[in-house]
Amino acid sequence: MQLSVVILNYNVRYFLELCVLSVQNALDGIESEIIVVDNNSSDGSCAMMQQRFPSIKLIQNNDNLGFPKGNNLGVAQAKGKYICILNPDTVVAEDTFTKVMAFADRQINLGIVGVKLIDGTGNFLPESKRGVPTPFVAFTKMMGLYKIRPKFELFGRYYAQHVQENQTAKVDILVGAFMFMERELYLELAGFDENCFMYSDDIDLSYRALLKAKSNYYFHETTVIHYKGESTIRDGVYMKRFQEAMNFFYKKHFKVSAVFSIGMKIGIGFFSFIKMFEGKTISKKKPESFVFYSSNVDLVEKIAGVLQKKVRFHDLNSEKMVISSGVKDKASIEILLDNLFVTFKECIHFMESFKNKGVTFKILPKNTTFLIGSDNSNERGVVVKIE
Repeated sequence: MQLSVVILNYNVRYFLELCVLSVQNALDGIESEIIVVDNNSSDGSCAMMQQRFPSIKLIQNNDNLGFPKGNNLGVAQAKGKYICILNPDTVVAEDTFTKVMAFADRQINLGIVGVKLIDGTGNFLPESKRGVPTPFVAFTKMMGLYKIRPKFELFGRYYAQHVQENQTAKVDILVGAFMFMERELYLELAGFDENCFMYSDDIDLSYRALLKAKSNYYFHETTVIHYKGESTIRDGVYMKRFQEAMNFFYKKHFKVSAVFSIGMKIGIGFFSFIKMFEGKTISKKKPESFVFYSSNVDLVEKIAGVLQKKVRFHDLNSEKMVISSGVKDKASIEILLDNLFVTFKECIHFMESFKNKGVTFKILPKNTTFLIGSDNSNERGVVVKIE
């Protein structure tokens, strides 16, 4: 078997359905398997998987075992030469795995491969590529120095800013939303460290691959949506676990003085406090109009009735899959993409094309009755049922 995709889920039922659909498409023609591990969700995720995807291996845990242990359980049952650790709030393009696997096959001494990640509005996620968060590097991140002097190499290490967004290169640290590697390497590293519940586990695994003299890569030739905010609610629990995670990483890998440890603890507390409120002050401007890309005209009235707004129909039977003239140079527009007629790769392309233009997006996954998306990577996504 060439590839095993392991998806760890916790209470993101609709995003999981979207993710699995995209993964199924991307695995077409690849000898592969999907393993979904559920950490005791209470939102019907397992029932959905059993009904919609009965042939996919589903591991149901009786407790929330955390990110490391949940993924380790999935990989323990994987059979592929390669494994991909994938978040349930992601969408991959139809050629994502083909491209990444071809790249991995060409490398010598391969470590972990990460890809270009964007949020639900098409904006690049800088954590797609990172440097080792030594105490100094972490300090520059916590104090926001990388934003003040983004081209100053000394301050740009956290997000590996010496590597461009559209440049494939070796980097130190990848993000757990998408981590592609040989299963043998994962097992050699003993997987994610289960002493860490979440948040620094991907940093730790990437760093341990480097310690084995492996080369980690940021691969830009495929783009994956990571809704991000869906995975984490910014609350007091998040702040506590973030602090615990960073403390875990430093105690495990770095020797620092007592004075510096106190300073780091204060810095981590300040940073996690800011992260908890990040995005809360962003005002949500509701879309003024909607454009529905589809070949199913019968759905237009139904969607308009649910949204209580006029929805313009871009008929893919008669019009090409291009940027509509009704969308250009207009803000506060939401584009609705019918996945029955629009590929995931095309959805991703649209999002990247309209980033920073006040345009939002929702996807109608094929053979479903809901629209789904996210307008802010720091908050929960939106599911609109159109039954």
